[in-house]
Amino acid sequence: MVLSVTVVGAGWVSTHRHIPTLQAHPGVRVAGVVDRSPERARAAAEAIGVPWFAGDLPSAAPFFASSDAVVCGTAPFAHHRVATDALEHGKHVLTEKPFTMTVAEGEELLALAERSGKQLAIVHNFQFASSFAKVEQWIASGRLGDLRMVHAIQMSNPNRRLPTWYDDLPFGLFYDEAPHLLYLVRRLSGDTLQPVTVVAHPSSDPAASTPSVLEAHFSARPSRRAPGATVPVIVQMNFEAAVSEWHVVVSGTRGTAICDVFRDIAVFLPDDGLHETKAVLGTSLRGTLAHWGGYVRNGLPHLRGKLSYGNDEVFRRFVEAASTGRPAKDIGGADALAVLRLMHDVMDGARRSLDGRAAG
Repeated sequence: MVLSVTVVGAGWVSTHRHIPTLQAHPGVRVAGVVDRSPERARAAAEAIGVPWFAGDLPSAAPFFASSDAVVCGTAPFAHHRVATDALEHGKHVLTEKPFTMTVAEGEELLALAERSGKQLAIVHNFQFASSFAKVEQWIASGRLGDLRMVHAIQMSNPNRRLPTWYDDLPFGLFYDEAPHLLYLVRRLSGDTLQPVTVVAHPSSDPAASTPSVLEAHFSARPSRRAPGATVPVIVQMNFEAAVSEWHVVVSGTRGTAICDVFRDIAVFLPDDGLHETKAVLGTSLRGTLAHWGGYVRNGLPHLRGKLSYGNDEVFRRFVEAASTGRPAKDIGGADALAVLRLMHDVMDGARRSLDGRAAG
């Protein structure tokens, strides 16, 4: 069976991630491209030789009826509207993150997908990148020992390429980018994350909606090797940094794993014991060699913009779900809603933090 897919949204994520990944999948045919902008829709469609349509909803496109599924890469404000339209017309849906604008919208989509008997999935891709998979293997094998902390760190340079609409989101860039870190730490914790505290600092620009720094603390039970033990999980995001770096650090009793998300590189650092000079130099050597070894493998694909970052696995699972009728593992609607709820829990805590600062 070949899955016929209508692509909705012709911006960067669709043209650089969704469409190339769909085209590379032997079980998929792109039926056409829909975008509100005729120029964007035409350019994206002509580049791959398919028809295009300018409009808000995929169901209005002439090629929609022959489609089996919709892949939504629009701005977040339209995710609920596009997914609702597709599900109501009996199509499977894969939508870009963030899932929806409110938890209520997410719940509506899950209920609609269940009623329609169609699959609903989310692009939570970095959990399938090779570096993150390697970290998971180290945890499962016991190489890290018993887990003691998970620390997800994001530094974002505001001068990099950013979507034009991000400042209209609640908490701005946080709403667009936080899903990545949250689904990564959620996966490591086995969906046992419990928010503890949130601290937010206002932007240096009074007119901006994105905070300068946001730090959320959770408790979790990610280690089967220590049943019943809770492990602190920290998600720390700096939106006014001079560099853009995303890392997930997993600390255990035997070693530490560092996942460099952007470069798709995993580094293992063993216990350095007494932290004497020899051990310190050994850590430096191991870390440096592992980093550059990873970049030898990934440097050229990174330079050419060909690193998959797990998108190939997301689309493979979605196609399989559409074919079998079974929810896509780790990226289904329930996973999308769980991460969305975490985001809103964090934002509620951030609001309290900011209100407290203002009152003080």
